[in-house]
Amino acid sequence: MLIFGTRPEAIKLAPVIFALKRHPARFDIKICVTAQHRLMLDQVLDLFSIKPDYDMNIMSKNQSLFDITTRTMTGLKKILSDEKPDIIIVQGDTTAAFISALAAFYCKIPIGHVEAGLRTYDKYQPFPEEENRHLISVLADFNFAPTARAQENLISEGISPKKIWITGNTVIDALFITVEKQNQGSFLREIEKYFSVNWKISKNDYQKMILVTGHRRESFGEGFKNICRALKTIAQNNPDASIIYPVHLNPSVRTPVFEILGKSKNIRLIDPLGYSRFVYLMNKSKFILTDSGGIQEEAISLKKPLLIMRAATERPEGVAVGAAKLTGTDADLIVLESQKLLDDEGECKKMIVKKNPYGDGNAAVRIADILACAF
Repeated sequence: MLIFGTRPEAIKLAPVIFALKRHPARFDIKICVTAQHRLMLDQVLDLFSIKPDYDMNIMSKNQSLFDITTRTMTGLKKILSDEKPDIIIVQGDTTAAFISALAAFYCKIPIGHVEAGLRTYDKYQPFPEEENRHLISVLADFNFAPTARAQENLISEGISPKKIWITGNTVIDALFITVEKQNQGSFLREIEKYFSVNWKISKNDYQKMILVTGHRRESFGEGFKNICRALKTIAQNNPDASIIYPVHLNPSVRTPVFEILGKSKNIRLIDPLGYSRFVYLMNKSKFILTDSGGIQEEAISLKKPLLIMRAATERPEGVAVGAAKLTGTDADLIVLESQKLLDDEGECKKMIVKKNPYGDGNAAVRIADILACAF
């Protein structure tokens, strides 16, 4: 049974679902969605034609971590008791992923953790994801680490090497699947038409486009205001540049973003996007500003310079090879590093690396093979 509830989890587990389905004699797959991100989750389920066996639909207005925790645990009690799966698989670091692992532990069901071992070693950076991921590792029987560094983190914490496999990250698998789809003419034309009709984004806008995402809880408040002030300054200093910002639905994000950036002429604040459309914008961008996790891996795969608007990252491999830089929410530093990339093509080229440290697109196949040997 695979359990997930957010768009990033669905994206990263879709290749695992496909890989497991290649072993029909070995696996009887059940899919359970918690759906704390209803709209954005459904976009990915549609894209990859995934039909859940169970839909807990826990999302509520202004939901808190307490809401997600209690609804996930209560909903899984009956599902796990009825299904009695041989193993549950969770991905990443969401609160629902941790609670799903905890529920499986209570039922004495083995746990597989995709994207295990990422760490900042600061319990509040990112919050609550850093501790969610760590707590899943304590419970997991199969730790699918994306990189050697992630494996080293787990071993240093006392996790047995016999419970750890280096697989690469499944987000690269999903990215390659999506890019291949976009190479089909009709698919690409639909995406181009969508941006032109709905958001008035023309070919000229792509010439010098900066793609932005921001939604981290630890940045709520002054941190988000700093990010917005930086974007406003970049837009004012570079009238020929186009900033595209798909704004997260969380009111803690939308309020400062629209208050500070709503009147900027060369900043387009658009609705959250389906995965394929977002991949298209990543491919079209000059560089990317983000506080996301998976985008750090995707941007490097697409050879896009990356500025990470966080104080720390659990994916330091990109920074280590020079493909990404940490700016935090320091407005001056965000402006400085962005201006370098806008002014100097050489700065952009320096941040493009030949070998992606996060994987080769075959992580899900490795995970399926490991589980096929184990069961």
